[in-house]
Amino acid sequence: MIDTVQHGDIELALIVRRGYRSDGIEFFTPASYSQQLGYMNRPAGYVIAPHVHTVVSHQVQYTKEVLFVRSGRVRVDFYSEDQAYLESTILEAGDVILLARGGHGFEMLEPTEMIEVKQGPYSAESDKLRFVPRLPDTLKLR
Repeated sequence: MIDTVQHGDIELALIVRRGYRSDGIEFFTPASYSQQLGYMNRPAGYVIAPHVHTVVSHQVQYTKEVLFVRSGRVRVDFYSEDQAYLESTILEAGDVILLARGGHGFEMLEPTEMIEVKQGPYSAESDKLRFVPRLPDTLKLR
């Protein structure tokens, strides 16, 4: 299953749940995204021709992150770009999330391993603005 988290017309996140299956290849992100997320399901013996990637200049306006949850469970809290809490969701082992826009925070609900991929070069000082979480008394879980 594919979930999207929206705030108005802005896609905040795209989640590929661990049970997602399809044949062939499918990309979930629009061509305008500076980080692309796709899924491949190929049979044994299928060949992807050897290739190199050419030098192409790209402009990154928003750093996008992709997290692969290897083990555990994590709650993701979504915020608007003006730091207002919107909703939360739970990710489990095998889930993949692309964080496209807005704000986000995480709470590990059990010991969790994740792999993170984002564009580089990445500067933690200039590419990120940290803020105090503004969670309500009752979370809005999707």
